[in-house]
Amino acid sequence: MIVRHHMGEYPVRFVGTNELNHEGVWLADENVLRLWPALAGHDPIVIPSGETSKSMARYEQVVRTLAHRGAKRNQQLIAVGGGVVGDLVGFVASSYLRGVPFVQVPTTLLSMVDSSVGGKVGIDLPEGKNLVGAFWPPVQVDVATDFLKTLPERHFRNGMAEVWKYAFIEDWSVSEQALRPEANLASLIKRCIEIKSQIVEEDEYDRSGRRAILNFGHSIGHAIETVHNYEDYLHGEAIAIGMVAEARLGERLGLTLAGTADRVAACLTGAGLPTEYGDWQNPGLIEAMRRDKKNDGEGLAFSLVTQLGECKLTTGIAESDVRAFLESL
Repeated sequence: MIVRHHMGEYPVRFVGTNELNHEGVWLADENVLRLWPALAGHDPIVIPSGETSKSMARYEQVVRTLAHRGAKRNQQLIAVGGGVVGDLVGFVASSYLRGVPFVQVPTTLLSMVDSSVGGKVGIDLPEGKNLVGAFWPPVQVDVATDFLKTLPERHFRNGMAEVWKYAFIEDWSVSEQALRPEANLASLIKRCIEIKSQIVEEDEYDRSGRRAILNFGHSIGHAIETVHNYEDYLHGEAIAIGMVAEARLGERLGLTLAGTADRVAACLTGAGLPTEYGDWQNPGLIEAMRRDKKNDGEGLAFSLVTQLGECKLTTGIAESDVRAFLESL
């Protein structure tokens, strides 16, 4: 599979773990190294697990380690891990020596179907998620589904939130495979990547609103992650809650077909994901949503499903309306 972008294109390959033989500087999640000790032979820079590694402090530690190792501009970085490692290493690659090539080797379901493809890289600030970043496409993405054999069940369910997102926003037929993901996992992952790559190719720099539909559930989901300091919810869990809430918001605004939110909730509940939240009155939620990158003027912006399989960016939603909606939940 080929993903095209403004500087060229890159392949997405489905490979075995024994085919991962890239030359360059490897950077790997500590849990992946524990479960796949053979990777230690590449002398990787170890990245601690968890969202807190997407930070300014970790970014500085990594670029300084590269400098101490004498990494050159013609040496590629190989990011082995989930979305945190891919986003962090991608941002390092975009800025170290003014840009070096990097390879994505996603090891979680979420990173395989979502964050490893599309060229968005970045880190978090205490004020919000992904507020510092760049568009820096990888030179290659290697999807080795063998990694999923050691993925904890909770993290597999976490990735299924993004799988279901593709069904909700673009291709409802994905739901048929999503009901039984283990039956043909490689095919399901490939279809999700196809959907994302098509959307990204149409709006690489997130300017027309087309790419923004990939953020269904993320305005509220990211806010939940932020107020909980990325400690209580995995990304997909927060996004699952966000998708249900944003579907209900869309129904309240008359933009989403009535009954859609209940169907979204039923699908996600069936996948073992949370759909309820107990602190909707937390003022930090609105504060975090104010800093969402989709906002482009007055009010707040949300990517709202109009019906199952369709989604569009809606801007200028009054903050007072959102606050009243949250208080009603």
